[in-house]
Amino acid sequence: MSTARITRFELTGADGGPLWGDVRTAGGGGGRPPIVLCHGFKGNKDWGFLPMLADRLARAGMTVISFNFSGSGVGADGVGYPERERFARSTFSNDVADLGTICRALEARNIVDGLVGSSSYGLLGYSRGGGTAVLHAAANPAVRSLATWAAISHTNRWDADSVTAWRVEGKRVPPGGENGEDLFFYTDMLDDIQKNQRTLDITSAAGKIVAPWLIIHGAADEFVPVAEAKTLHGAAARTNTTLRVIEGGNHTFGAVGQLDYAVDQTIDWFSRHLF
Repeated sequence: MSTARITRFELTGADGGPLWGDVRTAGGGGGRPPIVLCHGFKGNKDWGFLPMLADRLARAGMTVISFNFSGSGVGADGVGYPERERFARSTFSNDVADLGTICRALEARNIVDGLVGSSSYGLLGYSRGGGTAVLHAAANPAVRSLATWAAISHTNRWDADSVTAWRVEGKRVPPGGENGEDLFFYTDMLDDIQKNQRTLDITSAAGKIVAPWLIIHGAADEFVPVAEAKTLHGAAARTNTTLRVIEGGNHTFGAVGQLDYAVDQTIDWFSRHLF
C-alpha cells in the first residue's frame, strides 16, 4: 500500500492571516478526485485521528486537502495555540469563507504545483467543521459528495444566561479552556451568529443539499448529541442521505472498531459517489 505524500501550502484566511494546509496524495499523484477535510472546534488538520483519516483516504486513491481554519489558534507547526488573538476573534462566517477560499483555489489550481484543478470535489467535515461543510455544500453545487462526522446542526450553542454573561464580561472561556490553554472568545462569534442567523442556519441549509450525503454520529456523543444528526438527516429531504449511528460511540469514536468503521464507511461512500 502506497505511503501518502504531503505537500504544504499557504493561502490567506478570512481574518487576513495565513491559512495553512496540506495536500495528500499516494501512488501516481494528484490527478485523483479531491476531498476537502474540515476539522472541528479547538482542532486543526493535525489533531487526533484526522491525519490518519487523510492518509487512509489518500491511500484509497483520493487527493485530500486538509487545512487549519484561520481562527483555529494554531500556528504553522500545529503545536499549541500561539495565535490566541485569532482564536478569540474567530467566527462561523469566517470558517465558511475559509472553506470557500480553499475550494476556489482548488478549482483555479492555486494550491500546490501539479495538483489538477477541479470544478467538483468531495467534502468531509467533523463536528463544527461538519456544520461548516453543510453550509458550504448547500450553496455550492460543485460539491459532488458530502460526508459529516459528529456534525453540529446549529451554531447558537449557549443558553440565555451564558450569552448575557458573555456580553457583560466581553469574553467567554470555551469548554476545556481552564486547562492552561489561556483561550477565550471575544463577542465576535456571538455578534456573527446574531447578525447572520439566516446564512448560518445549518438545519435549513441541510434541506438545500443535492449531493449524496453520509452522516456518521456516535449514539453516546457527549459534546454533540446524536439528536443533531437525526435533525440534519430529517431536514435533508432533497438528497440521497444515509445516516449511520454508531452504538456506544462518543464524539471521537474512541472504542475499539468504531473509528475504523467510520473510516471504512467514508471511503466506501466517496468511492461510490465521488469517482
